[in-house]
Amino acid sequence: MSARDRLIVGLDVPTIAEAEAIVAKLGDSVSFYKIGYQLVFAGGLEFARDLAQSGKKIFLDMKLLDIDNTVASGVENIAKMGMSMLTLHAYPKAMRAAVEAARGSDLCLLGVTVLTSMDEQDLVDAGYEYDPHTLVLKRAEQARAAGMGGIVCSAEESAAVRSIIGPDMALVTPGIRPAGADKGDQKRVMTPADALKAGSSHLVVGRPIVKAADPKAAALAILAEMDTTLQAAR
Repeated sequence: MSARDRLIVGLDVPTIAEAEAIVAKLGDSVSFYKIGYQLVFAGGLEFARDLAQSGKKIFLDMKLLDIDNTVASGVENIAKMGMSMLTLHAYPKAMRAAVEAARGSDLCLLGVTVLTSMDEQDLVDAGYEYDPHTLVLKRAEQARAAGMGGIVCSAEESAAVRSIIGPDMALVTPGIRPAGADKGDQKRVMTPADALKAGSSHLVVGRPIVKAADPKAAALAILAEMDTTLQAAR
């Protein structure tokens, strides 16, 4: 895959108009977009379908978790929308139900291990007995066993997760920040080059691109860094 196939721009904006403006500014430089809760609840599902029909790839970040039948029903309909990737929380039963529902489609199912905004104290507060690293690896093993298409985790865990899931599953990492960029609410972040070196296959970049004075220039700079790293690895 080229750098362009690996960069996913997070359309974390409040309105469809703003999302459309960003897509227009980025033009052909970006082919892959993430749409999450904020935009979904502002008409984002229809927008995602339209983008997919125009030839863009869409990572629908819904982090599904429910009873098996509900998860399966949702996955079946999302697959029909032409989405490329879909997230669900990496709970074994939910993952198995989703994998069966997506069978025969091109939808890549991604298991969310531990949110990149969470650290060890956050997990303790939520009642988990594991530290972030241990829980990420445990869920990665469960995702591989369930037949998932990939994993979402912090780039800090990419190398360890890659050793568990092997070379073929997607490893998608949010919390990517170019050197010197503001971390925002992310606690476990990494630069694009370091994330690729650690084993990530896809990088999700939101605010450093969509909030930039020149989004296209910001995207092209990240793509150039990614391309240099990928070429050095060949």
